[in-house]
Parts: sequence; C-alpha cells; structure tokens
Amino acid sequence: MAAGILTGAATALLMAVPVVAAPAYGGTPGGGDLAVGKESRFAPVSKFDPSEAVTYDTKKVPAKARIVVAQWKNDHGMTIRLKVKGLQPHRTYGSHVHTKPCGQKPDDSGPHYQNRKDPRQPSTDPKYANPENEVWLDFTTDVDGDASMSSKHAWWFRQGEARSVVIHDHKTHTGHGHAGMAGDRLGCLTVPFKHAAK
Repeated sequence: MAAGILTGAATALLMAVPVVAAPAYGGTPGGGDLAVGKESRFAPVSKFDPSEAVTYDTKKVPAKARIVVAQWKNDHGMTIRLKVKGLQPHRTYGSHVHTKPCGQKPDDSGPHYQNRKDPRQPSTDPKYANPENEVWLDFTTDVDGDASMSSKHAWWFRQGEARSVVIHDHKTHTGHGHAGMAGDRLGCLTVPFKHAAK
C-alpha cells in the first residue's frame, strides 16, 4: 500500500517538473566549447515581421522548417555545425557561410566568407573557392527532410566578416571557373559568429 502511495506521489512530482529540452546544437563535435548557437524557423521575407531565418523559395525551403547553426571552439580553430529539419526529403543542398546578414533579397547576404580573400570577385577560382578556405556545409536530407553537417577549420573568422549561413539549390561545384557555385539562394540564417577564440 505504502509503495503504491510513493509511486503515485513520485509520478505527480515528475509530472509537475517542466521538461527542458537540450539545445538542438548540443553535442561537442571533436571536443571544444560552444561559442555561438543559433536556432530559428524559416519564414517568408516580410518587412513587418522580420525573421532571422528567411526562405526565398517556400517549396524548397518550406516556411516553419528549422535550422540550427553552432560555432565550436577547438584546440586549433573552430568547427561550424549545421542542422536542418523539414526541408524537401532526399535532396542535396549547397550551404556556406556568407559575409553579410540575411536580407529581403537573396543577394543581400554577400559573397562566401574566405579565409584568404580572392582578389577577383565573385570568386570562382578553386585556389580560393574551396572547402578549406571557405566554410562549406553541403548536405543531403533524409526521408523526413532532416540533415546535419559539420566543417572544421584551423582558423577563425575576421571580426564582422562572417554573418550568415545560406542554403543553396544544389551541391557546390569545384571546377575552375565555377568553383563555389551552388545555384540559387533558397534560404538564409543570420548568425553572430565569433571572430576570436575567446
């Protein structure tokens, strides 16, 4: 009888305690400390109700789909992690860190961030437009439209020069003359990336 009373009391206590979900950017890719974590739902561009995550193509990046970006401090640099939920299933997207915040127009986010800047812009030279000198986060979604990808680097962003993550229409090209190209900009998340390993 007493055991039954204790079980009921324990159940009531557990029901009263709020469940706090772990951040979607949780986990420690390769060790290190979280420097920035940003999570949002995509929304169509709106002057009256601006969102930190915008979709420019609601078919390929549906409104209410989720995006999470995290920047981790590692022993010799940083890791950028991207997670998405609710995009088109079984589809490959390109994705990169860009230099400006998201805006009302797809091109408002500026070019890709480059550790060593290509003197010729837009950059299509694989010497500069490559996954070691830029942050490439291409991914392929599963049956639910979910995916995750990480990119590790032995350098950090310059102050104020890395401001967003953009999702593109297709996988990033690597050949000369079109290196770094990944088609239309479908969606964008403004991210306050850190510029030093503090």
